[in-house]
Amino acid sequence: MSWTSFFPYLIVMAGVTYLIRMLPLTVFRKEIKSVFVKSFLHYVPYAVLGAMTFPDVLYSTGSLWTALVGLVVAVVMAWRGRSLLTVAIGACLAVAAAQGVMLLL
Repeated sequence: MSWTSFFPYLIVMAGVTYLIRMLPLTVFRKEIKSVFVKSFLHYVPYAVLGAMTFPDVLYSTGSLWTALVGLVVAVVMAWRGRSLLTVAIGACLAVAAAQGVMLLL
């Protein structure tokens, strides 16, 4: 990549990153009293993280079927209140087992 195309990308990315962090500080100077806005702002990081993570879950194993097995196991374990580490290990073991079964078929 040449310097003439790198610097505009760098400036735009720095501006966008700075605006995301600066805008709430300038717009919301007083305490937010609206319950709706507070709850919306509370769940935004989780929604963004989920939107960025979920597609990678489906393509992480190279096979949609084994990824779905891991996803289902993770959702069920999380729904039952297991810890994050337990859910991650359970999903990995389920994917490994599903891949082993697929190799036998």
